[in-house]
Amino acid sequence: MVTEAVAELKGEPIPEPAEIKLELPVDASLPASYVEREDLRLEAYRRLAAVISAAEVADIRAEWEDRYGPVPEDAEALLEVARLRAECVRTGVTDVTVTKGPGFGGPKFVARISPLALRTSATIRLDRLYKGSVYKAEPQQLQLHLNSAGSIIDDLVSALADLVPEDEG
Repeated sequence: MVTEAVAELKGEPIPEPAEIKLELPVDASLPASYVEREDLRLEAYRRLAAVISAAEVADIRAEWEDRYGPVPEDAEALLEVARLRAECVRTGVTDVTVTKGPGFGGPKFVARISPLALRTSATIRLDRLYKGSVYKAEPQQLQLHLNSAGSIIDDLVSALADLVPEDEG
C-alpha cells in the first residue's frame, strides 16, 4: 500500500497486482446470513481480492468479527483463500491448481504451483519435507503432494513459506 501511495504522489503509474488463479477443492464464501447487505458483501470480496499480505487478511478478519460477530466456517475458508493469495503475491506465484490424488497409497491431493523459482537449497528441502513432490526448473512448476489431514490451504501456505523464505520472496 505504501508503494502505491508513493507512486501516486510521484505521478507514476500504480502497478496492477498480478492475476492469481486459484483452483481449490474448498467451499469458501461470505454467507448472506453473515453479511446481509449485498453491497457490503461485494465490498468485502473486493477487499479480499486486493490483499497482498497475511496481516491485511488478519485485519479484515478482526473487522468482520467486530462488525458481524463470530466468523462462520465458509467465511473462515474465504479468509484462508485470501491468505494463500497473499502468499502467492509474496512468492510471485500466479497459478495454483489442487486436485485429488490418485489414492491407493498416493497423496491425498496434488497441487500444481507455477511459476515458482526455487533455489537449490529449496529443492533439497522439498525432497526432505514433501516426499514424492517434483520441481521442474524449466517451466518453474512445482507438483506438491499433500498428505496431511489438516487444511489444504494451510499446507500450501506452509509449503510456500518453507520453500521461499521471507528474504527470498
